[in-house]
Amino acid sequence: MGKAQKPIVNAMLICDRIITEAGTNKKSLIGIFENISAYKFPCVHHFLAVYIKLTDARGEYKFRLELGDLENDGIIGRAEIPKPIKVENPLAIHDLVFNLAGIKLMHQGKYEFRIFANDEVFGQKTFLVNQIKENRNEG
Repeated sequence: MGKAQKPIVNAMLICDRIITEAGTNKKSLIGIFENISAYKFPCVHHFLAVYIKLTDARGEYKFRLELGDLENDGIIGRAEIPKPIKVENPLAIHDLVFNLAGIKLMHQGKYEFRIFANDEVFGQKTFLVNQIKENRNEG
């Protein structure tokens, strides 16, 4: 079999959790967010999920998600689909769900999720980690 074609990401969303309905395989995304805020660093984000909707795939794929620290150029989180997925129809839509626990964020700034198919990046999503300023004005 030839090389699998590179999929296209239609959506990449970060949320608190994803529920997959038994029988229909429908996904419910709970608590979608774009940024993370913390009072101090380093901090640990205990759990998050990443939903990816893709199309234009044909072939066999090993999918992996990495969370990169864009300021320090390091990988701070990783998850993968354990078994290869074979896709026959490039017009079909596919959902991927990744769960990450215990993510240690060392500083405020830019971070990025990158989705890989067979070790090749085919989508990314950047997000910000902000520091919350404590309000010392007691009234």
